[in-house]
Amino acid sequence: MNKTKLTINSNGSVKVEGDFEIVDKDGNVYGLQGRTTLSICRCGLSANKPFCDGSHRNHFEHDAKAFDLPPMKS
Repeated sequence: MNKTKLTINSNGSVKVEGDFEIVDKDGNVYGLQGRTTLSICRCGLSANKPFCDGSHRNHFEHDAKAFDLPPMKS
């Protein structure tokens, strides 16, 4: 099985690549029609949520830079 990769795009979506499924809050599976790459909306402006439709252009700013989270609490 391929590792799933999520890429946080600057000023935009989360790109999801690999072997994955997406479910709603009730566990119902979205029909992805065989896609192995798609983008998830981060800005909340998409008319096709949870998927990105490009509505964020010029309305969403976030400079995606990786960082380390603090240690998990036990």
